Amino acid sequence: MTTIDLTPLYRSSIGFDRMGSLLDNALRSQKDVTGFPPYDIETTGEDRYAITLAVAGFEESDLDIQVEKGVLRVRGKKTDDSEEKSYLYRGIANRSFERKFNLADFIEVSGAELKNGLLTISLVKEIPEAMKPRTIEIASAGATLEHKKKTEKVA
Repeated sequence: MTTIDLTPLYRSSIGFDRMGSLLDNALRSQKDVTGFPPYDIETTGEDRYAITLAVAGFEESDLDIQVEKGVLRVRGKKTDDSEEKSYLYRGIANRSFERKFNLADFIEVSGAELKNGLLTISLVKEIPEAMKPRTIEIASAGATLEHKKKTEKVA
């Protein structure tokens, strides 16, 4: 098993505890070796992303998309055909699946669309105003004294 030492990261960073557990989970979870269904993750603009899954043969009613505690879960449950069919060769996957994607902080699902056998889930990074960078003014010693004098006169 591969171990990654994140001690240097923790020495100079604060609040990245979750990253260690995400890396551990990614290295530990080798359950999904089938790669079904295949998917793409792309950037569609600044702070915008899309996950596209190839779900040929699935209808909207067969798919379930949920977000809980920073994990996007996509499930597909194929209903059995009532007709008995006799196949000479069966190459189209017709099985249930579950895919999980860990979402970073402030990533929200903005919508989903099923078109031509491709399920596209749109994501957007929405950083709250309180978390955006802001400039802090540095007051000189003289300016601080002048400000105190002005506030004393007003009071």
